[in-house]
Amino acid sequence: MKIAAIQMRSGLDPEANLAALEPMLAEAAAAGARYVLTPEVTMIFPENRDQLASVAAPFEDHPQLRRIGELARQYGIFIHIGSLAVPLEDGRFANRSVLFGPDGAICATYDKIHLFDADIAGLNAYKESATYRGGDVAVTAPLGEFTLGFAICYDMRFPKLFNSLASSGATLIAVPAAFTVPTGQAHWDVLLRARAIETGSYVIAAAQGGTHANGRATYGHSVIIDPWGRIVAQLAHDEPGVLLADISAGLVEEVRGRIPALANARNFAPPQPL
Repeated sequence: MKIAAIQMRSGLDPEANLAALEPMLAEAAAAGARYVLTPEVTMIFPENRDQLASVAAPFEDHPQLRRIGELARQYGIFIHIGSLAVPLEDGRFANRSVLFGPDGAICATYDKIHLFDADIAGLNAYKESATYRGGDVAVTAPLGEFTLGFAICYDMRFPKLFNSLASSGATLIAVPAAFTVPTGQAHWDVLLRARAIETGSYVIAAAQGGTHANGRATYGHSVIIDPWGRIVAQLAHDEPGVLLADISAGLVEEVRGRIPALANARNFAPPQPL
Protein backbone atom coordinates (compact mmCIF):
# COMPACT_ATOMS: atom_id res chain seq x y z
CA MET A 1 0.00 0.00 0.00
CA LYS A 2 1.24 3.50 -0.78
CA ILE A 3 0.99 5.98 2.08
CA ALA A 4 1.73 9.69 2.38
CA ALA A 5 2.72 12.14 5.11
CA ILE A 6 1.95 15.81 4.55
CA GLN A 7 4.24 18.41 6.12
CA MET A 8 2.64 21.79 6.85
CA ARG A 9 3.30 25.22 8.33
CA SER A 10 -0.12 25.83 9.86
CA GLY A 11 -1.07 29.30 11.02
CA LEU A 12 -3.90 30.96 12.91
CA ASP A 13 -6.63 30.84 10.22
CA PRO A 14 -8.38 27.47 9.78
CA GLU A 15 -9.61 28.30 6.27
CA ALA A 16 -6.12 29.35 5.16
CA ASN A 17 -4.69 26.14 6.58
CA LEU A 18 -7.33 24.11 4.74
CA ALA A 19 -6.53 25.97 1.51
CA ALA A 20 -2.84 25.10 1.94
CA LEU A 21 -3.68 21.46 2.65
CA GLU A 22 -6.02 20.77 -0.27
CA PRO A 23 -3.46 20.82 -3.11
CA MET A 24 -1.13 18.55 -1.12
CA LEU A 25 -3.97 16.08 -0.59
CA ALA A 26 -4.60 16.19 -4.33
CA GLU A 27 -0.89 15.57 -5.00
CA ALA A 28 -0.81 12.57 -2.66
CA ALA A 29 -3.96 11.08 -4.18
CA ALA A 30 -2.65 11.58 -7.73
CA ALA A 31 0.55 9.76 -6.74
CA GLY A 32 -1.50 6.74 -5.67
CA ALA A 33 -1.55 7.13 -1.88
CA ARG A 34 -4.39 5.20 -0.25
CA TYR A 35 -3.74 6.66 3.20
CA VAL A 36 -2.65 10.25 3.89
CA LEU A 37 -1.62 11.66 7.29
CA THR A 38 -1.46 15.37 8.17
CA PRO A 39 0.39 16.91 11.18
CA GLU A 40 -0.70 17.74 14.68
CA VAL A 41 -2.70 21.01 14.92
CA THR A 42 -3.46 20.88 11.20
CA MET A 43 -6.39 23.30 11.23
CA ILE A 44 -5.04 25.91 13.64
CA PHE A 45 -1.71 26.37 15.43
CA PRO A 46 -2.77 28.79 18.18
CA GLU A 47 -0.83 31.61 19.73
CA ASN A 48 -2.54 31.08 23.09
CA ARG A 49 -5.66 29.62 24.68
CA ASP A 50 -7.75 32.74 24.13
CA GLN A 51 -6.87 32.85 20.45
CA LEU A 52 -7.70 29.19 20.11
CA ALA A 53 -11.05 29.64 21.85
CA SER A 54 -12.00 32.42 19.44
CA VAL A 55 -11.78 30.21 16.34
CA ALA A 56 -12.02 26.53 17.37
CA ALA A 57 -15.26 25.13 15.97
CA PRO A 58 -17.41 22.43 17.64
CA PHE A 59 -16.70 18.90 16.49
CA GLU A 60 -20.24 18.29 15.24
CA ASP A 61 -20.57 19.63 11.70
CA HIS A 62 -17.06 21.11 11.87
CA PRO A 63 -16.64 23.16 8.65
CA GLN A 64 -13.09 22.10 7.78
CA LEU A 65 -13.70 18.48 8.70
CA ARG A 66 -16.80 18.45 6.54
CA ARG A 67 -14.62 19.47 3.59
CA ILE A 68 -12.03 16.79 4.40
CA GLY A 69 -14.79 14.18 4.33
CA GLU A 70 -15.80 15.40 0.87
CA LEU A 71 -12.20 15.09 -0.34
CA ALA A 72 -11.79 11.59 1.12
CA ARG A 73 -14.89 10.51 -0.78
CA GLN A 74 -13.81 12.32 -3.97
CA TYR A 75 -10.39 10.65 -4.00
CA GLY A 76 -11.56 7.34 -2.53
CA ILE A 77 -8.79 7.30 0.09
CA PHE A 78 -8.24 7.38 3.85
CA ILE A 79 -7.44 10.89 5.07
CA HIS A 80 -6.13 11.16 8.62
CA ILE A 81 -6.21 14.65 10.10
CA GLY A 82 -3.34 14.39 12.57
CA SER A 83 -5.09 16.59 15.08
CA LEU A 84 -7.24 19.64 15.66
CA ALA A 85 -8.48 21.36 18.80
CA VAL A 86 -12.05 20.44 19.81
CA PRO A 87 -13.83 22.54 22.49
CA LEU A 88 -14.94 20.58 25.59
CA GLU A 89 -17.54 21.34 28.24
CA ASP A 90 -14.96 22.27 30.90
CA GLY A 91 -13.52 25.10 28.80
CA ARG A 92 -10.48 23.13 27.70
CA PHE A 93 -9.95 21.32 24.39
CA ALA A 94 -9.31 17.82 23.14
CA ASN A 95 -6.30 17.44 20.86
CA ARG A 96 -8.19 15.11 18.52
CA SER A 97 -7.03 12.95 15.63
CA VAL A 98 -9.69 12.11 13.02
CA LEU A 99 -9.59 9.33 10.40
CA PHE A 100 -11.89 9.52 7.36
CA GLY A 101 -12.58 6.47 5.24
CA PRO A 102 -12.80 6.34 1.44
CA ASP A 103 -16.57 6.82 1.73
CA GLY A 104 -16.00 10.21 3.37
CA ALA A 105 -17.30 9.14 6.79
CA ILE A 106 -15.35 9.40 10.05
CA CYS A 107 -14.24 5.89 10.98
CA ALA A 108 -12.14 6.61 14.11
CA THR A 109 -11.05 9.40 16.44
CA TYR A 110 -8.35 9.58 19.10
CA ASP A 111 -7.74 12.19 21.81
CA LYS A 112 -4.05 12.70 22.67
CA ILE A 113 -3.33 10.93 25.94
CA HIS A 114 -0.01 12.35 27.12
CA LEU A 115 0.21 16.09 27.84
CA PHE A 116 3.44 18.04 28.30
CA ASP A 117 3.49 19.65 31.75
CA ALA A 118 6.97 20.78 32.73
CA ASP A 119 8.62 23.34 35.00
CA ILE A 120 12.13 23.71 33.61
CA ALA A 121 14.74 25.65 35.56
CA GLY A 122 15.42 29.02 33.94
CA LEU A 123 12.39 28.80 31.67
CA ASN A 124 8.70 29.52 32.05
CA ALA A 125 6.58 26.55 33.12
CA TYR A 126 4.68 24.93 30.26
CA LYS A 127 1.40 23.31 31.23
CA GLU A 128 -0.39 21.74 28.28
CA SER A 129 -3.08 20.39 30.61
CA ALA A 130 -4.24 23.97 31.30
CA THR A 131 -5.46 24.17 27.71
CA TYR A 132 -6.08 20.54 26.77
CA ARG A 133 -7.71 17.59 28.51
CA GLY A 134 -5.91 14.33 27.88
CA GLY A 135 -7.67 11.30 26.47
CA ASP A 136 -7.70 7.98 28.26
CA VAL A 137 -8.35 5.39 25.52
CA ALA A 138 -5.85 3.90 23.05
CA VAL A 139 -7.28 3.52 19.54
CA THR A 140 -6.73 1.26 16.54
CA ALA A 141 -8.68 1.09 13.27
CA PRO A 142 -8.73 -1.18 10.19
CA LEU A 143 -6.82 0.24 7.23
CA GLY A 144 -6.96 -2.17 4.30
CA GLU A 145 -4.48 -4.97 4.99
CA PHE A 146 -3.06 -2.98 7.90
CA THR A 147 -4.32 -1.99 11.33
CA LEU A 148 -3.64 1.64 12.18
CA GLY A 149 -2.57 2.70 15.66
CA PHE A 150 -3.05 6.29 16.82
CA ALA A 151 -0.59 8.54 18.66
CA ILE A 152 0.11 12.29 18.68
CA CYS A 153 3.48 14.04 19.16
CA TYR A 154 4.47 13.78 22.87
CA ASP A 155 2.91 10.30 22.95
CA MET A 156 6.03 9.07 21.13
CA ARG A 157 7.97 9.28 24.42
CA PHE A 158 5.80 6.62 26.05
CA PRO A 159 6.65 3.10 24.82
CA LYS A 160 3.81 1.57 26.84
CA LEU A 161 1.24 3.15 24.51
CA PHE A 162 2.98 1.84 21.38
CA ASN A 163 3.32 -1.63 22.90
CA SER A 164 -0.40 -1.59 23.70
CA LEU A 165 -1.25 -0.58 20.14
CA ALA A 166 0.95 -3.25 18.57
CA SER A 167 -0.26 -5.91 21.01
CA SER A 168 -3.80 -4.99 19.95
CA GLY A 169 -2.95 -5.60 16.30
CA ALA A 170 -1.52 -2.30 15.03
CA THR A 171 0.93 -2.77 12.15
CA LEU A 172 1.17 0.91 11.12
CA ILE A 173 1.35 3.61 13.80
CA ALA A 174 0.67 7.26 13.01
CA VAL A 175 2.49 10.01 14.90
CA PRO A 176 1.37 13.46 13.72
CA ALA A 177 3.49 16.08 15.45
CA ALA A 178 4.49 19.70 16.00
CA PHE A 179 7.94 19.00 17.46
CA THR A 180 10.18 21.85 18.60
CA VAL A 181 13.50 22.38 16.83
CA PRO A 182 15.90 21.59 19.73
CA THR A 183 14.09 18.38 20.71
CA GLY A 184 13.63 17.48 17.05
CA GLN A 185 17.33 17.73 16.35
CA ALA A 186 18.12 15.58 19.39
CA HIS A 187 15.28 13.07 19.60
CA TRP A 188 12.96 12.97 16.54
CA ASP A 189 14.51 10.18 14.46
CA VAL A 190 15.79 8.12 17.36
CA LEU A 191 12.46 8.03 19.23
CA LEU A 192 10.44 7.18 16.16
CA ARG A 193 12.89 4.49 15.04
CA ALA A 194 12.86 3.02 18.55
CA ARG A 195 9.04 2.82 18.53
CA ALA A 196 9.13 1.07 15.15
CA ILE A 197 11.83 -1.39 16.24
CA GLU A 198 10.32 -2.37 19.57
CA THR A 199 6.85 -2.95 18.09
CA GLY A 200 7.87 -4.37 14.71
CA SER A 201 5.54 -1.82 13.09
CA TYR A 202 5.69 0.82 10.42
CA VAL A 203 5.70 4.34 11.84
CA ILE A 204 4.56 7.36 9.85
CA ALA A 205 5.18 10.81 11.34
CA ALA A 206 3.74 13.90 9.63
CA ALA A 207 5.22 17.10 11.04
CA GLN A 208 4.72 20.80 11.25
CA GLY A 209 7.80 22.67 10.04
CA GLY A 210 9.30 26.16 10.02
CA THR A 211 8.44 29.42 11.78
CA HIS A 212 4.71 29.85 12.33
CA ALA A 213 2.45 32.88 12.69
CA ASN A 214 2.28 32.22 16.44
CA GLY A 215 6.05 32.76 16.70
CA ARG A 216 6.91 29.12 17.35
CA ALA A 217 9.38 27.15 15.25
CA THR A 218 8.88 23.44 14.51
CA TYR A 219 11.33 20.84 13.25
CA GLY A 220 9.67 19.32 10.17
CA HIS A 221 11.54 16.25 8.83
CA SER A 222 8.41 14.13 8.32
CA VAL A 223 9.41 10.49 8.11
CA ILE A 224 8.24 6.96 7.32
CA ILE A 225 10.06 4.10 9.08
CA ASP A 226 9.78 0.37 8.45
CA PRO A 227 9.40 -2.38 11.12
CA TRP A 228 13.17 -3.02 11.11
CA GLY A 229 13.76 0.61 12.07
CA ARG A 230 14.98 1.74 8.65
CA ILE A 231 14.02 5.19 7.41
CA VAL A 232 12.41 4.47 4.05
CA ALA A 233 11.44 8.08 3.23
CA GLN A 234 12.06 11.47 4.84
CA LEU A 235 11.74 15.17 4.06
CA ALA A 236 15.17 16.54 4.99
CA HIS A 237 13.84 20.05 5.69
CA ASP A 238 11.08 22.04 7.40
CA GLU A 239 9.23 23.25 4.28
CA PRO A 240 5.68 22.12 3.42
CA GLY A 241 5.62 19.03 1.22
CA VAL A 242 4.34 15.53 0.52
CA LEU A 243 6.26 12.39 1.52
CA LEU A 244 5.37 9.05 -0.13
CA ALA A 245 6.36 5.44 0.48
CA ASP A 246 5.17 1.94 -0.33
CA ILE A 247 4.69 -0.32 2.68
CA SER A 248 4.19 -4.08 2.94
CA ALA A 249 2.14 -6.03 5.47
CA GLY A 250 4.39 -8.99 4.72
CA LEU A 251 7.43 -7.15 6.08
CA VAL A 252 5.68 -6.63 9.42
CA GLU A 253 5.01 -10.36 9.64
CA GLU A 254 8.61 -11.17 8.66
CA VAL A 255 10.19 -8.80 11.19
CA ARG A 256 7.92 -9.93 14.03
CA GLY A 257 8.83 -13.52 13.18
CA ARG A 258 12.56 -12.77 13.32
CA ILE A 259 12.33 -10.83 16.59
CA PRO A 260 9.14 -11.91 18.40
CA ALA A 261 9.38 -9.30 21.17
CA LEU A 262 5.60 -8.82 21.37
CA ALA A 263 5.02 -12.56 21.70
CA ASN A 264 7.86 -12.98 24.22
CA ALA A 265 6.78 -10.15 26.53
CA ARG A 266 5.92 -11.13 30.12
CA ASN A 267 4.18 -9.43 33.00
CA PHE A 268 6.30 -8.83 36.09
CA ALA A 269 6.14 -7.22 39.51
CA PRO A 270 7.77 -3.81 40.00
CA PRO A 271 10.97 -3.50 42.06
CA GLN A 272 10.44 -3.60 45.79
CA PRO A 273 11.78 -0.76 47.99
CA LEU A 274 15.13 -1.55 49.58
